[in-house]
Amino acid sequence: MNVVSGYVLELAQSALALVVAPGIVGLIRWMKARLQNRRGAPCWQPYLELRKLFAKEAVVSDNASWLFRAAPFVVFASTVAVTFLVPILAVPLPFDAVGDLIVVVYLLLLGTFFLALAGLDPGSAFGGMGSSREMTVAALAEPTIALAVFALALSAGSTNLGQIVTRTMTDPGGALSPGHLLAFGALFVVALAETGRLPVDNPATHLELTMIHEAMVLEYSGRYLALIEWAASVKLLVFFVLLSNLFVPWGMATALTPAALALAFITFLVKLVALAGIIALFETRIAKLRLFRVPELLSVSFVLALLAITSSFLWR
Repeated sequence: MNVVSGYVLELAQSALALVVAPGIVGLIRWMKARLQNRRGAPCWQPYLELRKLFAKEAVVSDNASWLFRAAPFVVFASTVAVTFLVPILAVPLPFDAVGDLIVVVYLLLLGTFFLALAGLDPGSAFGGMGSSREMTVAALAEPTIALAVFALALSAGSTNLGQIVTRTMTDPGGALSPGHLLAFGALFVVALAETGRLPVDNPATHLELTMIHEAMVLEYSGRYLALIEWAASVKLLVFFVLLSNLFVPWGMATALTPAALALAFITFLVKLVALAGIIALFETRIAKLRLFRVPELLSVSFVLALLAITSSFLWR
């Protein structure tokens, strides 16, 4: 693959993620509405909301420091940086050399850390409560992400995400191994927690006593809130990419040809719609957990990731 063409494709993949991400959130909302016999808002509603927020004036508390203003840009930039490192349409790509598991995990944690600090900065009670809850979730979720993907890295012999995808494509039977299935279950649970989905958090509610993500961003408005909401949708897309392309990578392009890229694009959209349908169905069938039960759920996912690593050693 030509290096220049590879860099162009990297930029195209990142731009694609930025464009598609709000639509995935809208698709999940629409699917949930249809499953609940409601008409629901159209799939493009998040785009309209982002346009409205970018046009509004940003109101900032007098108690807020520079950190409050900088946090949305750090959260957005770190999330966009992840889109350059995860395999979306093709492998291998130039940034695969730095796009390993550790970098992705720490970039995601960087955004979470700054968002938690921003929730504490204005001194509001709800912001501090949301930040405390978010860090509790992150302390259990981030190690699970690393362990779940590390279970795949054992068979690939590398923590590089591109090499993990290539290994799975050359060894289809490995995708059905117990280690892969356990790692998928662990990463799926963590994806729900990290993106604020049910049963960990309810993205459709603003009830102060139960919300986590919304409590941290209550003080934000205008372009700051738009950047945070856009970053949250991109983060959801990133987890969808990890779940689909690391575990079911078939359809991804291995050569930079129009036919291969077209097939990869169509396959990518199909995987996103399938995962969105699973999330929508899942959220219409379960209720939100009590807050003190969330660590128990994340502990289960951590144990699944550990079992996935153990199984990977035994399966080889």
